[in-house]
Amino acid sequence: MMSQYWAQIRAVIRLEMKKTFLAKRGLWVYLLAFAPALMFGAHAFDVMRTRQYQHEVIAGHPVSRNLLDSIKPGMTMDEVQVKLGDPTSRRTVTTRRRTRTWLRYTDGESQYDFTFNDDELERISVHEIASLQEDKLIFATVFQFFFVRLAIFFGCVGIFMNLFRGELIDKSLHFYLLAPIRREVLLAGKYLAGLIATVVIFTTSTALQFWLLVLPYDSASVSQYMQNGGWQHLAAYLGVTALACLGYGSVFLAAGLFFRNPLIPAGIVLVWESANLFLPAALKKISVIFYLQSLCPIVAPPDRDMNPLLALLISSAEPTPAALAVAGLFAVTAVILFFGARKARTLEINYGTD
Repeated sequence: MMSQYWAQIRAVIRLEMKKTFLAKRGLWVYLLAFAPALMFGAHAFDVMRTRQYQHEVIAGHPVSRNLLDSIKPGMTMDEVQVKLGDPTSRRTVTTRRRTRTWLRYTDGESQYDFTFNDDELERISVHEIASLQEDKLIFATVFQFFFVRLAIFFGCVGIFMNLFRGELIDKSLHFYLLAPIRREVLLAGKYLAGLIATVVIFTTSTALQFWLLVLPYDSASVSQYMQNGGWQHLAAYLGVTALACLGYGSVFLAAGLFFRNPLIPAGIVLVWESANLFLPAALKKISVIFYLQSLCPIVAPPDRDMNPLLALLISSAEPTPAALAVAGLFAVTAVILFFGARKARTLEINYGTD
């Protein structure tokens, strides 16, 4: 009997895969999934261009960090140029009251901007050129605050809600309902088809983003990073992506079964997941995003520009151990699909208005 069920599930998956991957109303999911990759691609191009320019500057006019750090406010422009030589760039603005000049130097790793007010050094600004260490933190922030919370979330809304609700609206689900197949088997086949589609789409995007993250840097730095936790980071991000599809997929598949307008529960879930950062520790655990963040290899810090009043509302909770977080997500998914299967047994198509 089980072999018959598995054969039927595979048949449903085969029928659903083309509709799931190539549905016209689901093409926006691809744009949403690969938007971060486009962003990291632009960043990688900018970093490579900047690093090439800095290397050319250093080759023609090397300046050591020790010399740059020896410059102090109050020195004159001539004193600075005697010690450092000609700057990589110079900009001067003259007004009725004063003349301001900006000189820029670099040691290949950092950029130093010296601001002169009437020939006297007034301010020194140091900007780090993009580094792999900094970009890892940027990747973690984008992954946790945009990719998981928004891209995967809405991607699952678009794919899983249409598995039943879309066919109910199109009046095409009756082809399945008239077939000699149990409703639970139908639900399992549709869910697995949606899960395969979302996992393939979003893990491919995650892998592409990670590749673009390390692309601008030299092979020695990348090799050192990958050998010292990089592969584990990649595996963790791919695993979190797949688990996000697993959890959110079950929620929105059930929403498409239980609600005539599933966008309302989707909005409620979105608000709840987005507010997780500010919820008390006990309530944080009643969400998918809390367990997903517990599995992320790098904890993304809150936005530096966040309103101080909002920052005070942020609460912290001990992350759930990885094994418990994974088991919890599978358990919640199983419970949701169980109730979804019970609902599917009584599913009917209204050929009047739905």
